Amino acid sequence: MELKELEAALEGVLFAAGEPVGVERLCLGLEVDRATIDAVAQRLMDRYSYERRGIRLVRLDTSYQLCSAPEFAPYIRKTLENRKPARLSQPALEVLAVIAYYQPVTRAYVDQIRGVDSAYTVGLLLERELIEECGRLAVPGRPILYRTTKNFLRSFGLSSLEELPELPDASQESGQLTLELEAAVARLRAEESGQTVQEDGAAHPAQEETE
Repeated sequence: MELKELEAALEGVLFAAGEPVGVERLCLGLEVDRATIDAVAQRLMDRYSYERRGIRLVRLDTSYQLCSAPEFAPYIRKTLENRKPARLSQPALEVLAVIAYYQPVTRAYVDQIRGVDSAYTVGLLLERELIEECGRLAVPGRPILYRTTKNFLRSFGLSSLEELPELPDASQESGQLTLELEAAVARLRAEESGQTVQEDGAAHPAQEETE
């Protein structure tokens, strides 16, 4: 397959998928090696950016996806406002930040850091597919472990978890961890509002929050 044809094929596959497609799957489908897929994807990224196209090709860890260009987010929201999902609340962003920075974690660990029962919020994030279950902790009761998803990376415009804003050092015992997370939460909220995807064991937690 010639380079131009391969670029067009990759573009077509990602457009039709409407979600992240793993590199290995792309290699099998397009019958090329990973280095070739990465090179072709980079060419498309550069072209979309240079031509100021309304779409972008983004890398999500070991996957690729087509999404809308962030600079056109206001127009997309205005046009498709009835399809826009509700923005995350401050408590939801706090829970998401804890999971993102300390994954895999149990809900009890999240509760312990925040000092409030996060059961409702964890359920909300699961429904939004921003977090997922990833096994159980090997302790009595075997609590569920949670981690962020590829949809989390996509929603916040990140290629990998390594691109998360740096979190200042803080010890859990100092009681300042939640305060240290505030800046990261603010950055996550800024990221959330700037990216539009094509497709559109805790000690005595307080009473469960509502959102």
